[in-house]
Amino acid sequence: MTEPRIAITGANGHLGLRVLECVENARAVVRSAAAAQHVAARRPGVDVQILDYADTSALTRALGGCRAVVHLVGILKESVHSRYQQAHEEATQSLVDAALAAGVERIVYLSILGADPRSPNACLASKARAEALLLDGPVPAVVLQVPMVLGEGDHASRALAAQARRKVTFTFRASSLEQPIFAGDVVDAISSSLRLGDVAGMRFLLAGPESLSRRRLIERAGAMLRTRPRVVSLPRALGMGLALAMEKLSANPPLTRAMLGVLDHDDDVDPGLAVQRLGVALTPLDDMLRRVLL
Repeated sequence: MTEPRIAITGANGHLGLRVLECVENARAVVRSAAAAQHVAARRPGVDVQILDYADTSALTRALGGCRAVVHLVGILKESVHSRYQQAHEEATQSLVDAALAAGVERIVYLSILGADPRSPNACLASKARAEALLLDGPVPAVVLQVPMVLGEGDHASRALAAQARRKVTFTFRASSLEQPIFAGDVVDAISSSLRLGDVAGMRFLLAGPESLSRRRLIERAGAMLRTRPRVVSLPRALGMGLALAMEKLSANPPLTRAMLGVLDHDDDVDPGLAVQRLGVALTPLDDMLRRVLL
């Protein structure tokens, strides 16, 4: 007998592709033909559904026969075509309604460390409201808040490698705390959240085993690559000013104040509860850097 499907929304991202690789009988849910082609090229044979995440009827059909959903939809940066409320809250409410109608038993949601409805940061506040829709909703849900995720070949790892290879590298507020987690550990946590019955309704702070300044992280990456980058710290206010100017000049700015605020968030949490309840073994930082940089 075939196992009920697991649906993955936002399956075309780096983590989505990794989850597809680990989950039996998966269904990828994406919002464009280009995203569907990306999934098909990297995970041949996977069932792919294309739809608008705000279309509850289409979502209900896509979730037919699915036992659970891994919800990876979200944005760091708003543009004129994509707003936080649409990408986080409206998409999540549609998912809740569709999951209930389709008889889905569990939703696992990947959120951002620092998400809080009281946050002055629009992205973090919006993510928190999406979390509440799930945790207070009719379908049992698990929320995983994560910081920077590093995986082989992903954007964050390539960016870190580029910084570490420069003789002089510039970053905003180099004292900002980072607590990166290995992508494989996040996938393990997602798998446990799908499987374990006693974690429904819980929010977990899931991060790597070590919190350190952004300066020190770049230097540690440099040591792994046998380079010695000189890290120059730029004032946060300068970054906010540049982001404001970009917002005024472009409908799709490369950097926004909310995005910079998320990236600048100080990550320093105890992941002990997540490790204990989800049975995740966290990859040490140096091992993580070795795997993603070398």
